Amino acid sequence: MRERTLRGSSVRRGEMAKSTQLIDNEVFRAYATYTAIVLLKMMLMSLVTAYYRITRKAFVNPEDTASFGKGDSAKKYLRTDPDVERVRRGHLNDLENIVPFVGIGLLYALSGPELSTALLHFRIFAGARILHTFAYLIPLPQPGRGLSWAVGYAVTFSMAYKVLKTVLLL
Repeated sequence: MRERTLRGSSVRRGEMAKSTQLIDNEVFRAYATYTAIVLLKMMLMSLVTAYYRITRKAFVNPEDTASFGKGDSAKKYLRTDPDVERVRRGHLNDLENIVPFVGIGLLYALSGPELSTALLHFRIFAGARILHTFAYLIPLPQPGRGLSWAVGYAVTFSMAYKVLKTVLLL
């Protein structure tokens, strides 16, 4: 069986790497770093949504309006708000793009790419998602938001192509 070296430790083909070997792998550490960054950014979108709901007094659940009174006085806060909906759409877009990055990025990191290439992929994706969030929240004129989405999407597609090209046995 062919062996591959990960910084001083050997892994046989077809065997899972031990967690200590993954932590020693610079590409995996880069993946973990940038994945944590984009996941934290996505989590912050929940807080931004809550902030907009509270400041705009726009809620979707009756129990959320309890502090504003009961009956008809509370019902007026059960409504949609364009600002809240805009933040929610940005958060949904994060879910649609960051979740695939997490899965494909993990496979990519484990496929043995060069560190410099992996860092380029991870950094561009994180930067594109952060820019996309600002473009959504400010809002910036198009094509800023569309381009930042496309760049992040292309990075994820590039990693998927590399995984399929490198590891898939067809």
